[in-house]
Amino acid sequence: MSTKISLTRYLVEQQRVDGLIPSQLRLLLEVVARACKGISQAVNKGALGGVLGTAGTENVQGEVQKKLDIIANEVLIEANEWGGHLAAMASEEMDTIYVVPNRYPQGEYLLLFDPLDGSSNIDVNVSIGTIFSVLKKPEGLAGVTEADFLQPGARQVAAGYCVYGPQTTLVLTVGDGVAMFTLDREQGSFVLTQENVRIPQDTQEFAINMSNMRHWDAPVKRYIDECLQGVTGPRGKDFNMRWIASMVADVHRILTRGGIFMYPWDQREPNKPGKLRLMYEANPMSWLVEQAGGAATNGRQRILDITPTKLHERVSVMLGSRNEVQRVTSYHATL
Repeated sequence: MSTKISLTRYLVEQQRVDGLIPSQLRLLLEVVARACKGISQAVNKGALGGVLGTAGTENVQGEVQKKLDIIANEVLIEANEWGGHLAAMASEEMDTIYVVPNRYPQGEYLLLFDPLDGSSNIDVNVSIGTIFSVLKKPEGLAGVTEADFLQPGARQVAAGYCVYGPQTTLVLTVGDGVAMFTLDREQGSFVLTQENVRIPQDTQEFAINMSNMRHWDAPVKRYIDECLQGVTGPRGKDFNMRWIASMVADVHRILTRGGIFMYPWDQREPNKPGKLRLMYEANPMSWLVEQAGGAATNGRQRILDITPTKLHERVSVMLGSRNEVQRVTSYHATL
């Protein structure tokens, strides 16, 4: 790309074209990007910054927190406390919502985030990331409650993630396609490196934790069995398996070259509809994938159509190349 376009310039242009991004949303996204740069610096320091290892605490889901989980959560909260564009935040790492202090008139937006996805990979230096989603605060209501956040993913006004790998890459949608920005460390800014990202409709790669195969439901077993049979099976082609155990990294690969990512319901916890969090992980990633021409379902319905009933609701996830997602979804319909 001959002319470097910064994230700020990109957002300003999006604001100018048909008013796609209101000014307050633009400011919010710039703050989130700055927070991601701060998290990236902490991740890059690793052992030198004393940020590796567990913190000796658990989050609301009962998962052991890493030191970087807590640091990333604090960075995002502190970055977004100022400015007046945000009403409240919700994080995968916090029990309930965080209402922005009333230093300014209450903002128009709600921010949800997974501050550090894939944190089990931190200590082994594998790509991890931050996932975020932005909703519009319901109009005409004074104050903010958890109920204000319980909106289907189709109502998102912005979503994205930042992956901390060999490069730090910010991926964003505001409902007009998907764009990727790479952090230029010398300039200290995110630079546009790819626009109009498209996921191929067909693929020969799948991402799933094969160690859980014995716990899967029949439709998922059928789909994976057919993939594993390769060119001599009913699919007539060979498949490769990829699994990083970091949703950000797995989805980034799919946005880059196609594939299907699955984290299905399984029999170990039959009363839970899935493992991943609907509002912090599934909704933003599903919107990104759909904006890039892919599909995302829970096996039975479009994820973005699900109306959440609680802040930390879980869901089964199947997303990526459209034809593969439609195939495994159709297998669930035959039960």
